[in-house]
Amino acid sequence: MVQQEQIDNLALLWEKAASRHADKPYIGTRNPSGTYDWVTFREVDQRIRNLRGGLSKIGVGRGDAVGIIANNRLEWVIAAFATYSLGARYVTMYESELIQTCRYIVNDASVKVLLVSKQDIFEKVKDFPSGIPSLQKIILIEGQGKGTMAELERTGASNPVKAVHPDRDEIAGLIYTSGTTGDPKGVLISHWNFCSNVMACLDRYPHLSAEDRCMNILPWAHSYAQTVELYVFTINGGSIGIMGSTATIVQDMAQIRPTFVVAVPRVFNKIFENLHAAMNEKGGLAKSLFFAGLKSAKARRNGGSGIMDGIVYAIADRIVFQKIRDRFGGRLREALTGAAAISPEISYFFDDIGINLYESYGMTELSPGITANAPTANKKGSVGRPLMGVKVVIDQSVVEEGARDGEIVVYGPNVMRGYHNKPELTQAAMTPDGGIRTGDRGRLDEDGFLYITGRIKEQFKLENAKFVFPAAMEEDITLNPLIQNALIYGDNRPYTVCLVVPDPIALKKYAEAHNLSGDPGTLSRNRDVQGMIGKEISRSLAGKYGGYEIPKKFVFIHEPFSVDNGMITQTMKMKRKVILDKHMPEIEALYSEA
Repeated sequence: MVQQEQIDNLALLWEKAASRHADKPYIGTRNPSGTYDWVTFREVDQRIRNLRGGLSKIGVGRGDAVGIIANNRLEWVIAAFATYSLGARYVTMYESELIQTCRYIVNDASVKVLLVSKQDIFEKVKDFPSGIPSLQKIILIEGQGKGTMAELERTGASNPVKAVHPDRDEIAGLIYTSGTTGDPKGVLISHWNFCSNVMACLDRYPHLSAEDRCMNILPWAHSYAQTVELYVFTINGGSIGIMGSTATIVQDMAQIRPTFVVAVPRVFNKIFENLHAAMNEKGGLAKSLFFAGLKSAKARRNGGSGIMDGIVYAIADRIVFQKIRDRFGGRLREALTGAAAISPEISYFFDDIGINLYESYGMTELSPGITANAPTANKKGSVGRPLMGVKVVIDQSVVEEGARDGEIVVYGPNVMRGYHNKPELTQAAMTPDGGIRTGDRGRLDEDGFLYITGRIKEQFKLENAKFVFPAAMEEDITLNPLIQNALIYGDNRPYTVCLVVPDPIALKKYAEAHNLSGDPGTLSRNRDVQGMIGKEISRSLAGKYGGYEIPKKFVFIHEPFSVDNGMITQTMKMKRKVILDKHMPEIEALYSEA
């Protein structure tokens, strides 16, 4: 573990890491053969120095903005630290972002130099300078020729520039929220916002060391992975392997052999579903031991285990669970999840198979960490205690009378500097005494653990005046392997209904097992299939939620919610208004039925 010290800017963070861990492997990238090539801190440091010189040569200086449109890659890291060490701002965008959104961000952030990953993206943005006065140059990351990042690095190698150490309150980056409604908001994050959060993460996970390795799954363009993964592992001297794609995640884990993984609940939900499906399909001794081992683990957790449970678990662990862990590289000991709620059932499952899963909570405006569970303090169902230096207050004045929860308000060094060019929105989000309103509902228990109970804007009230908080139910519904997406609605209605997107692969397997014909679209319209899925949903929610919360009717949709069709954000949050606007006719038809 890195010693706790005052590191208050990201340029200094990199310098400390590069000097301490020069010859250690740092970033691993998947090559065409499926194996991984690793570069050291020293090698990356030289490229950062070169790019810093190159950027300076073309006019980038303190306070300027350098934009990047790229998925996670080695060059993303190099460009980030080169930018910080010039005192400039790093403005991150996704490759899958709509071009009009990129245009808005580049213009709003006054980007001076724009780095783009591929030729096809370059072709889409090459006319940006004609309509964006600030933009002076577009650099292609791939390739070696004129106008590429490689050329800029060669230029910089001949024009070395000393690193700048920005003041702690200078802006390090603009991270644009996905914008579930309206234009995206540019969150101004200072160097101290980031660094204070990094130090708080190390304080919460002091056992992490330079020997740890993380497999990168989430985009660094979002503050969650950027802080908790990239900057934490960098200063600690750990290494990071970048996965090839979601399709190669298991093969990549076997190659990278991570000890730690950071991901959103959807990743863990899919692994849970796939493992259960694989065991059910395999059958025989493996299936019996798998479920017997889980049953024994549950008994041990609940304090009711005997000698036999211990023996059964030990056998299951050696014969089945160890093989699962081997598929993940054999060294994976911990995982951290955030950005959305995760079912305690999923969390316990990973613990039971020997991979401790901890839930955390944050948001872009808070750099992003607010709370986190950890080995020394962990309560399932909670999102942990506030991080070092962070204070959480529950404001009950904005919720209904008699509620035991309220809006979560956060104070600390992680609070953003504001929304870029949006003073009114900044003022609306901030409290007069320097806190920030999260928009989430929650409660603190007697031990200081935070529990998320809903989202202020997403909750709705039924005709009978009872409140419904749909997010947790939707998460539970999508644990069913037959269901890809779900959205619950019932605002001022007599009961709730649910939009359901069946999973096409699971639906095909179900159809084959039950001698049903048709493509996924046809199957999702089959009344018997719909009835079966509806009953499955009702069964899974019964006992966990009030009868008034559980949906009474269902709309079955063939088109999944995706970034491409605008129904979810880049961080996998549903754009509820977009989905409801599109499917309101079907919803209205349900309520008009007798």
